[in-house]
Amino acid sequence: MQSYEVEVKALLGGSERAEELRKAMRKLDPTCQLLAVNRQLNHYFEPSAEHGGAKSPLEQLYDATRPLVEKAAAARLADLAARATDHSVRTRLKEADDAKAVYLIVKASVGDDSSQNGVARIEFDERIELPLKDLDELVMSCGFAYQAKWSRQREEYVCLGINVTLDKNAGYGWLAEFERIVENADQVANAEHDVRALMERLKVQELPQDRLERMFAHYNAHWQDYYGTDTVFTIE
Repeated sequence: MQSYEVEVKALLGGSERAEELRKAMRKLDPTCQLLAVNRQLNHYFEPSAEHGGAKSPLEQLYDATRPLVEKAAAARLADLAARATDHSVRTRLKEADDAKAVYLIVKASVGDDSSQNGVARIEFDERIELPLKDLDELVMSCGFAYQAKWSRQREEYVCLGINVTLDKNAGYGWLAEFERIVENADQVANAEHDVRALMERLKVQELPQDRLERMFAHYNAHWQDYYGTDTVFTIE
């Protein structure tokens, strides 16, 4: 069974606005606490100009990773590969003080939004027992090439049943993501309503998709200037 990620982003900018949001969440929901802090490297991929063969890069990726994941997860990736019209592939190193883990993530759009930044997406997110470098090489062997590399520090919260992350992203500055995961496509609309309702109560404005896409394109074109740094740009 596929899971569906409903996620809306808000650009906070500086650390002062991030602290205002932390206080607002705790005031609205006294049970809201910081649940986890981690550091992440996220490597995005796109089909290589040289890829070829009867199978698409995503289908080749399914073949290559099938032995590395549980049977049910492999079935979900096969289903996604068979019907995705727009997809985003990325690898992630997630590191906390006491542990680190590597993940393969594939997202496919639901509706007209992009798979990279859309509000509602089918999501495949599985831990892979490989070093990040080795997983990257496996992905590229399937017909993908690097699109960009991203770095961030993440704080994880739950506020009134909605997952909220505060991310200090290289290039973007502080960004909030409001997310709910549902198991049925019929639940997507209600989940999106709940996410937006929480944002309204917290007085947080959604980052418009067109501006987000411009920011994403700028970062991808200049990622070497931002990856692993605290440098921030502004795109209106």
